[in-house]
Amino acid sequence: MNLLIMGPPGAGKGTQAGGIAEHYKVPAISTGQLFRDNIALGTALGRTIEGLIAAGNLVPDEVTNAMVFDRLAKPDVRKHRGFLLDGYPRTLEQAAALDAELQRLRMRLDGVIALTADPASLVSRMLKRAEIEGRADDNEETIRTRIEVYGAETAPLLTLYGERGLLIDVDADGTVDEVAQRIRSALSERLDRR
Repeated sequence: MNLLIMGPPGAGKGTQAGGIAEHYKVPAISTGQLFRDNIALGTALGRTIEGLIAAGNLVPDEVTNAMVFDRLAKPDVRKHRGFLLDGYPRTLEQAAALDAELQRLRMRLDGVIALTADPASLVSRMLKRAEIEGRADDNEETIRTRIEVYGAETAPLLTLYGERGLLIDVDADGTVDEVAQRIRSALSERLDRR
């Protein structure tokens, strides 16, 4: 099963991605983790990413695409016959590049899980997390801005995948287990329809 997971900050995307990957026995591929791993390993991509971040620049699409495509080519993706992408694609340009790469690899997307939640509950959840983890940068204004940016940036992707019949909206309000059960139920329904 080849899946994407999307969701606003605080929706529990990373937590749910781990559970989905474990349940369906597919590798979870997080772009944030790939950045960190490449930097830690000192790969050519890692050195490029580290230099860009140190200079305060965003990582360009071609670097992110190369990193994700390198990961999709690893044997575990073939062995487990699937993947779960977390944090990619973020733009229509990245989505087009992913389409081309999946076609080249003779793979296709089976679904795009879109976690949804009330912005007020996301703010509350993230403020609580910031307090527990001592994150001074996670104040209410910053959190609200991040949620707005996510909405603006991902709206075109949600439209794209919705038009393709791939979008699976899942309510992210509730406990980790409640949300995980909603995701599994929605994915089971999708598999039954195939």
